[in-house]
Amino acid sequence: MSNWSASKVWKPGVVALAAFAVSGTAFGNSELMKLSQDPANFPMWGGNYTGNRYSELDQINTENASTLAPAWTMSTGVLRGHEGGPLVVGDTMWIATPFPNKVISIDLTDQSINWTYEPTQDPKVIPVMCCDTVYRGLAYAPSSASGGKPAIILQQADTKLVSLDAATGKVNWSIKNGDPSKGQTNTNAPLVIKDKVITGISGGEFGVRGYASAYSAKNGKMVWRAYSTGPDESMLMDPETTIDAATMEPVGEDSSLKTWEGDQWKIGGGTTWGWFSYDPKLNLVYYGTGNPSTWNPNQRPGDNKWSMTIMARDADTGMAKWVYQMTPHDEWDYDGVNEKILADLEIDGETVPAVVHFDRSGFAYTQNRETGELLVAEKYDPAVNWATEIDMETGRPVTVERYSTEAAGEDTNVTNICPAALGSKDQQPAAYSPKTGLFYVPTNHICMDYEPYKVEYVAGQPYVGATLSMFPGPNVITNPVNADEAKQPRLGTFIAWDATTGKIKWSIAEPFAVWSGALVTAGDVVFYGTLEGYLKAVDANSGEELYEFKTPSGIIGNINTWERDGRQYVGVLSGVGGWAGIGMAAGLEGDTEGLGAVGAFAGLVGHTQLGGVLTVFALPEG
Repeated sequence: MSNWSASKVWKPGVVALAAFAVSGTAFGNSELMKLSQDPANFPMWGGNYTGNRYSELDQINTENASTLAPAWTMSTGVLRGHEGGPLVVGDTMWIATPFPNKVISIDLTDQSINWTYEPTQDPKVIPVMCCDTVYRGLAYAPSSASGGKPAIILQQADTKLVSLDAATGKVNWSIKNGDPSKGQTNTNAPLVIKDKVITGISGGEFGVRGYASAYSAKNGKMVWRAYSTGPDESMLMDPETTIDAATMEPVGEDSSLKTWEGDQWKIGGGTTWGWFSYDPKLNLVYYGTGNPSTWNPNQRPGDNKWSMTIMARDADTGMAKWVYQMTPHDEWDYDGVNEKILADLEIDGETVPAVVHFDRSGFAYTQNRETGELLVAEKYDPAVNWATEIDMETGRPVTVERYSTEAAGEDTNVTNICPAALGSKDQQPAAYSPKTGLFYVPTNHICMDYEPYKVEYVAGQPYVGATLSMFPGPNVITNPVNADEAKQPRLGTFIAWDATTGKIKWSIAEPFAVWSGALVTAGDVVFYGTLEGYLKAVDANSGEELYEFKTPSGIIGNINTWERDGRQYVGVLSGVGGWAGIGMAAGLEGDTEGLGAVGAFAGLVGHTQLGGVLTVFALPEG
């Protein structure tokens, strides 16, 4: 059993939770939706089920954002990479740290600590985690979902899924979602849907066979589990009714098994460590599956379905309605786990229920979220060269043999592939404004050399099979906000994207990869953070910078906003790390030759320092 410590006695009335209490699990969605529709709250990773990271708050706007200032700060007491962001409901905030996944409840009336929960985890989990010991955030379960009392759901690195009493921090229940001894870990933020908790699994670099799971929010009992690869029954796919959105035809019998050699699907990857979105009207949950294992494509012939796939599943049963594989037989580690943003978009004169995905591959996809039909697929970084386009008839990328790591063969270094394995964008979530109709996307501008080699599978040991080196992409940029800055070598770009046309409206060049989650508000202000530690506010229409402030450490966390007593606040966790900053976070900065697969970002030293700090901003009072 995990340890629990209370650093402060709970104060009655601190959290305005009971006002939305509704009896019965059938109303779980409506209760959480009510909370998310009140912009004073920020109750889930994306602000709401669409994952659009948009707030109706407009007190901070383009006219006054320049006067923003820090309102208060708090140390988390943990170093390494702080991904994810604060959750806010009523007068209470909850934040989580990277390993050991400490949870802190904060009273927003006076910024004091209500309680702290620090689980006991075996430190042997740390070496099994890929690309730093990050954690992407908590989930909030209202009383109707959790069985009477609101709960905070924590997905620990050691795969334990834990329900904590939101008021006291005491453990309601705890279950194991995987086995770290086999390379299974967790870094993803769970999502509460009705009376269920949806979560994924990490470990593609250890030959883990990916899956998504639904657990009862009341007692932790598993409701369903859907694997990414293998037999139809275990993937929860109906050969006759699950649609392959690349062809708009049923997937057919053994759609995954036929694309793997022998039993390779059992160690085939397709892990699910990214984000989950949900459409209550369609009752579909959306997420992506990661790279196939191993990174050496010569060892796994075939399309390797259903790795690298956007999944749309029934939230109650887990059955797949439609699937779309973006990169069949991935040769470059272009994980498909990035967020799926739901938005109603006008395309060719019609309003379409869309799902928009910015893939690691450098292509952005706009699809009908009900049917999976592919509507738009374009490059969102002009440097992308591994494929020329997405064939809209087949849904497949038109690859360039010059950059094929399989065609080159094992032990052959393929050079100047764009993007690098960490993608034109990794997990850092974009934002969408229904006011401007634009998506705001934090991106990487990084290319790589990639050399595959033969590797043998041993449970619990790395199963990578490639060596990489990464470096800045070419100086190409679309519609730069600042032409002079765009001339300098860079590792990142922040862009505004039109998902109806597949065009970049404006671009901001950044010296380092932009690894924070974006936020956009009704005040037409977009917020994002940088690896040097700057919190930036820009005009949503023009990209013009309105404000910046240097926080104590590099920002790879997601920026969230809320309101209390009529005052709008913006908060972000800073703490450099993640794939982009592990060189510094893990003390590897001097290892300029060995950083390849974990992030060649020598140079951050001198720009920021290690830390774990919550910084909250607001306009001056009065």
